[in-house]
Amino acid sequence: MTGAPQVSWALFVDESGQDRRYSPYEVLAGVAIEDRRIWPLICQIADAQRYFFGMPLFEAYGAEAKAKELLKTKTYKLAAQMEPFSNEERRQLAKEMLENGDAPSCARLTALGQAKIAYCEFVLKLAEKHQGKIFATMVQRDAPRPPDGDAMRKDYAFFLERFYYFLNQTPDDPMGFLVFDELDKSASHVLLGQISRYFQRTSNGRARSRLIVPEPFFVHSDLSSLIQIADLVAYIVSWGLRLPRMPATTRPELAPLVEIVRRMRYRHLTDGGDAVWGVKEIRDLRPRAAVATKKGNAAYPPQSLHF
Repeated sequence: MTGAPQVSWALFVDESGQDRRYSPYEVLAGVAIEDRRIWPLICQIADAQRYFFGMPLFEAYGAEAKAKELLKTKTYKLAAQMEPFSNEERRQLAKEMLENGDAPSCARLTALGQAKIAYCEFVLKLAEKHQGKIFATMVQRDAPRPPDGDAMRKDYAFFLERFYYFLNQTPDDPMGFLVFDELDKSASHVLLGQISRYFQRTSNGRARSRLIVPEPFFVHSDLSSLIQIADLVAYIVSWGLRLPRMPATTRPELAPLVEIVRRMRYRHLTDGGDAVWGVKEIRDLRPRAAVATKKGNAAYPPQSLHF
């Protein structure tokens, strides 16, 4: 065989705010990483956990370290109790707190809070260094939803559309793989069926299967560092990022992390000079056909593509 080796991109996907109770927005977020960069990035994330916490976070929590635990408001309050520690002292105190949570002290709690914030910023910058691209949708809690479980929600359709655009605009048309956080088995089967029907039964889906493998992979987030990055992005988008005319307030302390997410978001300029973004608010989750039926076959209103 001759020529340059073929490459592919994996889109690691997770969600935030699906309970529709506390989070300002329901977010579907993904981080796309080129295949040759995946393993180096995973290794660097593992090294980062040892650098900031003195141990792997899975050993500390017995499960995935979710963004809602790492970046909750209390973390920032604890981190601000004392002046910043040196890297070495912060690591030692954070490790002591993780190993013996029954013996907290002001210094240990503060160091752990500082370590969590520094770690999240560091791993986002790692993903940026590896040229990761971010895709996300933001949905208000009261947005209209599909009446049944057969049709794929519009946020997923948008998600696949923008990932396809990205692949199609990348030299040599690389293939794309979808890697989802594993839900319970029944929920995973429902999503798998929806995606399968989209790729097999819709014209857009059939066209996009040229570059996106139609059958997604499901992995347990405890075992995938990059699903955890997607979880981090989803949380930051929900609580800290706002598009034009989005009224919900933000948490200002997340601003440094939001700026990294903004830099990593997918963006494409059309031949006409319009910007197409990978982060978008979806105000109605019903598929186009369902909305048209609801409105008596009225024309479907387009949504703007600005960021």
